[in-house]
Amino acid sequence: MASQPLPKVELRELGNTGLKLSCVGFGASPLGNVFGPVSDDEAIGSVREAFRRGINFFDTSPYYGGTLSEKVLGKTLKALGVPRSEYVVATKCGRYADGFDFSADRVTKSIDESLERLQLDYVDILQCHDIEFGSLDQIVNETIPALKKLKEAGKIRFIGITGLPLGIFTYVLDRIPAGMVDVVLSYCHYGINDSTLEDLILYLKSKGVGIISASPLAMGLLTENGPPEWHPASAELKSACRAAAVYCKERGNNISKLALQYSLSNKDISSVLVGMNSINQVEENVAAAVELATIGKNEKILAEVEAILKPVKNQTWPSGLQQS
Repeated sequence: MASQPLPKVELRELGNTGLKLSCVGFGASPLGNVFGPVSDDEAIGSVREAFRRGINFFDTSPYYGGTLSEKVLGKTLKALGVPRSEYVVATKCGRYADGFDFSADRVTKSIDESLERLQLDYVDILQCHDIEFGSLDQIVNETIPALKKLKEAGKIRFIGITGLPLGIFTYVLDRIPAGMVDVVLSYCHYGINDSTLEDLILYLKSKGVGIISASPLAMGLLTENGPPEWHPASAELKSACRAAAVYCKERGNNISKLALQYSLSNKDISSVLVGMNSINQVEENVAAAVELATIGKNEKILAEVEAILKPVKNQTWPSGLQQS
């Protein structure tokens, strides 16, 4: 009997870029040993399985693992042995192991270093990394114009900005020529506990900007194991998320799967980035996406979880420089 084709994750258009990204994106920070050591075999295996299951979008940064994530991702993509046009790579500039530097000189050097580590001739998207920690006026007047030159030189195809406070996106996009920034990457603002990115979607679409959302599990809040020690959320928010996780588990559900499906449900978000470093994680994330597309999510459990989290809904946490 012929084997059934593997179910794959769906592709979604990214703003006006013409790129089609897998709705689940491969967050490559764990390949930099950020959450513990990852062997070459595990790294190559997870990237290969992701690609096999339709994940074509890979996101990294020189900051992750002090450049290790880029090096490992470069090695694993090369091991795939598929045409360059079949996958989309995003990396970042401006944030490094030794701090922030959004100067034109530094970001111009940065892309050459990244391309060498990634073993690529170009990246699809270069993003200014966590811009709230720099001067937003420098981002507008110096960094983005420098990235525009890199685009003209063919080293990058599209320009992005990333960060935590949502106000940074409107601040920058209102001060640059239309079409100069192609993508925003927001994290921790489109999940069951915080969906404030929703308020910006119409604005971003009106600017022709593609939307990527990261950390649907709110940096570990929406997991059975709970967040890491350093997590900046309040005790009240942590406690509510813990109760929600227990509620799911008692009913044979997993809070992380539900959280990912919640984030994937909004089709205006082109890709939801999830950190992965094992075949098992890839399989779980793909299964959650395929289940959502074919059967839908468990609305009854979701409604109960939303009720548990309602008192702490959209409770934000500090991120350094807040810009409104």
